[in-house]
Amino acid sequence: MAATSLLVLLLAVCQTASAFVTPLTRTIQNTQHVVNVPPSSSSSSTTQLHMEVIECDVAIVGGGPAGCTCALYTSRADLSTVILDKNPASGALAITSHIANYPGVDRSMAGSELLEQMKVQAVEYGTRYERAQVFMLDVTSEETGDDVYTKCVYTPDLTVKARSIVLATGAMGRVGKPFPGEKEFLGQGVSYCATCDAAFYRDEVVAVYGVSTEAIEEALFLTKFAKMVHWITPVCISKDSESGLERNKLLDQDLLEQLYECENVSHLEKTKLVEVVGDMSGVSGVKIKKQGVDEEEVIEVTGAFIYGSGGGSKPISDFCQSKVDLDEDGGVIVDANMKTSRDGVYAIGDIRNTDYKQVVVAASDGCIAAMSIEKFLNNRKNVKVDWIHK
Repeated sequence: MAATSLLVLLLAVCQTASAFVTPLTRTIQNTQHVVNVPPSSSSSSTTQLHMEVIECDVAIVGGGPAGCTCALYTSRADLSTVILDKNPASGALAITSHIANYPGVDRSMAGSELLEQMKVQAVEYGTRYERAQVFMLDVTSEETGDDVYTKCVYTPDLTVKARSIVLATGAMGRVGKPFPGEKEFLGQGVSYCATCDAAFYRDEVVAVYGVSTEAIEEALFLTKFAKMVHWITPVCISKDSESGLERNKLLDQDLLEQLYECENVSHLEKTKLVEVVGDMSGVSGVKIKKQGVDEEEVIEVTGAFIYGSGGGSKPISDFCQSKVDLDEDGGVIVDANMKTSRDGVYAIGDIRNTDYKQVVVAASDGCIAAMSIEKFLNNRKNVKVDWIHK
């Protein structure tokens, strides 16, 4: 169904009887907030046309560590909260095999396990969690036609009317078609973040693909752990060629020199990445093809860090549709309170295009946004801290 047709249907639903609207009501049980969703009172004759419309204080798009932390704090602040999560198994934290740098967490814990604990904790305090793909937002009362619920989040299955919106979809987007094997081994040897995963490749052989300053930075970081880093670039950037000198102007010269000085770096120029290969245990190598050579070859590696065509760190902000200001790379621009260019709309985590793509930073963003939202919705002059535990 085209987005326009779906929007017409959604708007029609929003204007139907109030029985179609599900407000998030609260009761207190065992000192924790529990969301009670009353059953629909719609008649059987209208069931087929029914699309649920949820009313809440805070709608969070994205169920990663940033979104779950924000939901935990807003729910504890007695703000009705809904998380809309496209796929809990596909985020940066979910595909991380082990968490070694999150305070208080055993380093053997998988990212998916930590994320599940975060989600459960938020839900126990009253957050409503929904699996849904968001395709459009309304962020002003002029767009929604509602002076109370001035924001609206549209999905194919339900619509969420809210007083505030939090954008927390992360930055796992990658421009261009993935390489064969890239998706299959994502989180099992394929990574887009050396800072996150380098420690798991101590004394291992890894490959870094990409001709960008980001790829150089990540390769440099990996040299501290891996016994060998194969840096693969599809073009020539060596200083001993005229074309190489021209291309070098696009890269950070100091970082490039540092990388070349590392004894555990092998630079494969004019070499294309063909495929990531492996088995049940994960990545076992990368198949490459050198320019001017007919045969393909496989380099044995246990990790493949890919930074070609966006590198897997592109902010997922396409659904925003110019509703908030973005930087040149698609990151949502925010202030110190995580507020975007629109009142009542906040952005947290890697969607901000931050250089510090860490779980602890994302969680911190969620906390800041939640406290800012509580202040905004209650017209407070100062932030109310969450020191008194219920």
